[in-house]
Amino acid sequence: MRITPFYLLCGFFFLMLSLKAQVVPQASISAKGYQAFSEALRHSELGETLANGGTFTIFAPSDKAFQKLDEQLNQKQPGYQRQLNSLISYHIVAGELTASRILKALCRGEGAAILTTIQGEELIATLEGVDIVLMDCSGNTSRIVAADANTENFVMHEIDRVVFPGTPIP
Repeated sequence: MRITPFYLLCGFFFLMLSLKAQVVPQASISAKGYQAFSEALRHSELGETLANGGTFTIFAPSDKAFQKLDEQLNQKQPGYQRQLNSLISYHIVAGELTASRILKALCRGEGAAILTTIQGEELIATLEGVDIVLMDCSGNTSRIVAADANTENFVMHEIDRVVFPGTPIP
């Protein structure tokens, strides 16, 4: 087997992940730092799906990331509930994707992995240095800053920005 620079990078990344990755201390979406996402999830119609529908991976923006979004989402706007459901479901992927599974997919995909959200649109995962980066439909990026908070039916990764589905949120 010929070792290419990409495979060396993947190996290096696995090593760095084991040394660097922060694990979210509380394996709960309502943990400190995720109240805004937890509240948005509660107002969406997805809470029951997550509780009863199998295993999921949640890319949860921190409260700081959600502060930037508050001005764009107005509860009094027509279609607010539809927008909220679309936005929150765009942060959720069916199945249990730990950081190591995402990295394996990146290595198999030669540097990129396509993740289909339960909303139906895709996120593209790539590597930048030792960081897993998600790119949304509009080309906006978000980094996984804390990985692998697990509960019975989901794994959660903290991301530093909100990602947006292809349908713009006014």
